[in-house]
Amino acid sequence: MQSRGSNQRLAAMVSGSRSSTLLFSMFSIVAAIYVAGRLWQDSQNRVYLIKELDRITGQGKSAISVEDSLKIIACKEQHKKLEALEMELAAARHEGFVTKPFSRTRGSGLKKRPLVVIGIHTTFGHKRNRDAIRKAWMSTGVALKKTEDEKGVVVRFIIGRSANQGDSLDRAIINENKQTNDFIILNDLVEAPEELPRKTKLFFAHAADNWDAEFYVKVNDDVYVNIDALVTTLKAHLQEARTYIGCMKSGEVFSDVGHKWYEPDWWKFGDGKSYFRYASGEMYVISRGLAKFISINRSIIRTYAHDDVSAGSWFIGLNVKYVHEPNFCCSSWSPEQKEHYGPTEFFSSYFENIKRAICSGV
Repeated sequence: MQSRGSNQRLAAMVSGSRSSTLLFSMFSIVAAIYVAGRLWQDSQNRVYLIKELDRITGQGKSAISVEDSLKIIACKEQHKKLEALEMELAAARHEGFVTKPFSRTRGSGLKKRPLVVIGIHTTFGHKRNRDAIRKAWMSTGVALKKTEDEKGVVVRFIIGRSANQGDSLDRAIINENKQTNDFIILNDLVEAPEELPRKTKLFFAHAADNWDAEFYVKVNDDVYVNIDALVTTLKAHLQEARTYIGCMKSGEVFSDVGHKWYEPDWWKFGDGKSYFRYASGEMYVISRGLAKFISINRSIIRTYAHDDVSAGSWFIGLNVKYVHEPNFCCSSWSPEQKEHYGPTEFFSSYFENIKRAICSGV
C-alpha cells in the first residue's frame, strides 16, 4: 500500500513538471515571435530611412561620407538664409521701401506710376472754394483726366460724412460728385474740425491703397497750387526712399484748456513750449514709403490736437529725410484782400504774381 502511494505522488510530480515545461515553452515561443517581429519591423524602418536618404541626397548609396553630410547641411543653411531674405524683400516691397519704377496693369503692357496724388481737404459749405480751385488749377472732366495721364498728377477733394449720414449735407456732396467725379468720400469719418488729424491719416491710407504713386500731398481748400512748379520740385526728390517735404516749423504747445489751439497731451512734450519739427499743415508732401507706413499702421498710430503735428509725430522715429521747402510756406492774404476778392477772383487775379511759387493761401 505504501509503495502504491509513493508511485502516485511521483506520477503527480512528473505531470506537474511537464505542464510547467509546456507553459514555459509556449511563453518562449510567443516571446521569440514578438522579438523577431520587432527586429523585422526595425530592419524595415532602417531600409526605408536609407532609401529616403538616398532619394533626398541623390547619392544613390546607403551611406554618405562626413564631407558630403557637411555639404548637405551647409546647403540647407544657405537655403534657409535665402528664404529669410526673400521674406524681408517682400515685406520691404509691401511697405513701399523698394523702388518699383513701373506697375503692371491687367492684360499686357506696363503702366507708369503716378507722380503724385493731391488730396484737397475740404468740408461742408465750401463749394465756392472748390469751384474756384476747379477753375484756377485743378481742372475738371477731360482736362482733369489729361492731367493724370500726361503729368501723372491725381487731384481729389477729401471729405468725410455728416454726423447724420444721409442728410442734406451728405446729399449735396454726393450730387456734386456725380457731376464732377473728383471726390474721395471717407465713409468711416465724421466731418468735424476735431477730426482733422484722423482725416489726414485716413486720406494717406486710402490714397496709398488705391494709387501706387511716388508722392502724396495734403493741401487745404484755401490754397492755390502751381502744378508745374510742384512737379518740378518733386522730380528732384524721386531717388529718396522716405521723404517729408514742407514748410518746416516748431509750433507752440498750448496747455491752457481755453485756448483755441489747446493740446490735451501737452505734458508729453516735456518742459518746453514747442512741438518737435513738422511741416505746416497748409500743404506738405510725403513719399510712397511713408504713405505705405501710414496705411499699414493706421490702427495703431495716434493723433494729437492738430493734423500737421500728428503727421510729424508719425515720422519722428523713422529714418526719414526732412526737406524744408520755402516755396511750401504758403503766403496768406490780409483780411482786407480776402474781403475784396472772392475765391474765384482771387485765384484768377493772383495767378500772375505766383508763377514761381508752389502754393499761396487765400
